[in-house]
Amino acid sequence: MRTRPEDLDEKHLLRALDAWGIGAASVEYAPVGFGDHHWFAAGAAGDEWFVTVADLEVKGGQGVQAALRSLCQAMDTAAALHDGGHLDFVVAPLRTEGGETVRRLGPRYAVSVFPFVAGISGDADRPQTAGERAAVLDLLAELHRQAPPAEAPVLDLGLSMRGLLLSALDDEIRWEGGPFAAPARALLAEHTPAIRRRIEEYDRLAEDVKGIPPVLTHGEPHPGNLLESEGRLLLVDWDTVGLAPPERDLWSVAETPEDLERYAEATGRTPGAPALALYALRWDLEEVSLYIEEFRVPHDRSADKEEAWQELQAAVTHLHET
Repeated sequence: MRTRPEDLDEKHLLRALDAWGIGAASVEYAPVGFGDHHWFAAGAAGDEWFVTVADLEVKGGQGVQAALRSLCQAMDTAAALHDGGHLDFVVAPLRTEGGETVRRLGPRYAVSVFPFVAGISGDADRPQTAGERAAVLDLLAELHRQAPPAEAPVLDLGLSMRGLLLSALDDEIRWEGGPFAAPARALLAEHTPAIRRRIEEYDRLAEDVKGIPPVLTHGEPHPGNLLESEGRLLLVDWDTVGLAPPERDLWSVAETPEDLERYAEATGRTPGAPALALYALRWDLEEVSLYIEEFRVPHDRSADKEEAWQELQAAVTHLHET
């Protein structure tokens, strides 16, 4: 996120890092990514770490305790993949001296610590070349072949915020105020018939996809979560990891029949068109739901909210046009 949370005291964050025994002497806010907050931490000897703070009140739209459980499962899974599965492309959280990958930071936040990795992140605004897609597909094939750790979440096909989305389309939720509340409400009203049709389409696809054997998926292997470091391609942001059909990862990477053939040859599994379509549609429906949750509560205008408004418009437009 570009905007530092005003209610988080960095002195408390520094004290929280003591649980990792890393001796951080200073932290500097990093205005990168979207969803979580990030800091660079530095030790007196020049050591560096990357610190992620999740806002549990908004993460996943399921409430603080559910968000914390999901985050702990995901971070424990990533750590198990890196340490036990020996997947060196997994940028996994470090464990505290007590073995935790996540620690509470007050009633609202949770913190995780990662090794600092210097590298070049992917460019979400530039189409990937065939070679770049091949490299990502090879990583995904290796991930999907792994035996899932015991900690791995099992994901279902249901929309995670279906009730909120339907209530918003029925204009039955309370919009508590903020610069984007009224525009978001008006946008939904304008496109309600199209969004309802896409939800019905999603339900039909979900019936077709039932029964596909799940694999361990990353969830969001887009360029923004890829890092090129010392000649290696790494995957970051594992908070969406979970057991699901492989198409959950493939829909956003594979663009040609050759891409799908490459994956099939590496795994022995042929991706299916219904599952690819389902997860492409799911992405837009989940995006709309998340931004409804964000804009229906009191909020101010900021760079992050401006970006969220642009993303909501893009998701709704895509649902209408496809």
